[in-house]
Amino acid sequence: MKNHQKKFKLVKDSQLTITELMLPSHSNFSGKIHGGHILNLMDQIAFACASKHSENYCVTASVNKVDFLNPIEVGELVTLKASINYTGRTSMVVGLRVVSENIRTGETKHCNSSYFTMVAKDENGESTPIPGIILTTEEEIRRFTRSIVRQKEGRNRSSRFNSETFKVDDYVDLLKNSNSKIELK
Repeated sequence: MKNHQKKFKLVKDSQLTITELMLPSHSNFSGKIHGGHILNLMDQIAFACASKHSENYCVTASVNKVDFLNPIEVGELVTLKASINYTGRTSMVVGLRVVSENIRTGETKHCNSSYFTMVAKDENGESTPIPGIILTTEEEIRRFTRSIVRQKEGRNRSSRFNSETFKVDDYVDLLKNSNSKIELK
């Protein structure tokens, strides 16, 4: 760990915002901006935000829930905002918000929000401790605690559907009105 690294940092110290014009080269076959391009921008700003907080390069460990709420058009400005929502020992959750703006009308649309879990790495590629976070508002406390709850729910989801403990009979009712057909062998 670096000697000059602080033990705790304010949320605002690593918050970032980027705005980019959406070009025709970013569009998919239907003329809307390709979701993969937006995901790439999201990953870049999450990396930058996490690296700024940790003072180390970071890797993406997981991405939680990316719902594309509104399409983005060619010619619109897309603004991505990133903020550290949670800090663990070597990992942090970066909250992201994506908004598009029509340059002519000024209309803005919330396009998606997501949570990237990033892990700080040292010069040898090993996970390394990061500064904690100083929570100064109710909103920051809400985001931090929401991350804790989301992590616990994720662990519960994973263990419920573990292949060694999963029992078809416990869940077969969920399939009754689904677009599926069971043909077990």
